[in-house]
Amino acid sequence: MTVVQTERVTWATRDDDAAPPAGGDARRADTQEGRSPQPARDANALLTSAAAGDQHAFAALYDLLSPAVHGTARAVLRDPHLAAEVMQEVMLEVWRTAPRFDPGRGSARTFVLTLAHRRAVDRVRAVQAQRDRDQRVADADNHIPFDSVAEEVEDTMERTRVRGCLGSLTETQRDAVVLAYYGGRTYREVAEELGAALPTVKTRIRDGLIRLRDCLGVAS
Repeated sequence: MTVVQTERVTWATRDDDAAPPAGGDARRADTQEGRSPQPARDANALLTSAAAGDQHAFAALYDLLSPAVHGTARAVLRDPHLAAEVMQEVMLEVWRTAPRFDPGRGSARTFVLTLAHRRAVDRVRAVQAQRDRDQRVADADNHIPFDSVAEEVEDTMERTRVRGCLGSLTETQRDAVVLAYYGGRTYREVAEELGAALPTVKTRIRDGLIRLRDCLGVAS
């Protein structure tokens, strides 16, 4: 398979066929070679000819159906930029799958627009799946990472007793523990608020919680 770059899209050709020029490129090539542009043909005939490797027929088919493909994709995606991407993907797929077209089972327009709708729906699912993955990452990042020491303090001591032992901590430990334990902030948020490095903040919180555990008499 050969990959050829044209003005509109990168086309993967079938076997040894030359890549189809996009739209008016075919007509310009005809004019440059001294031939008059090919007469307009209906979509069925154009797709059938494209299936046989007729580049000029495919260029005409591109001009004829790409607006409808873009419209179908945009109706599903509601995003003109994504719709434009899908349109080029669909027209590439049309070139690759043209030999599968059977005019006895439906029109070329139906064949192409079915591909467009299917590809647009696939893109919606892919975009939603990416959003779901991003949300899971965001949720995990916002989760307060209490370690086993913090869980022991939370499970066995009342908050008032914990506050009574905060005076045994250094100022930096106390600030970090209060922000994380009482303020509900993540390690990263504590580091940003205190202007300290993340590893330093983690150490302050852990050391502070250990001192709280010792002060409260919690068995290690």
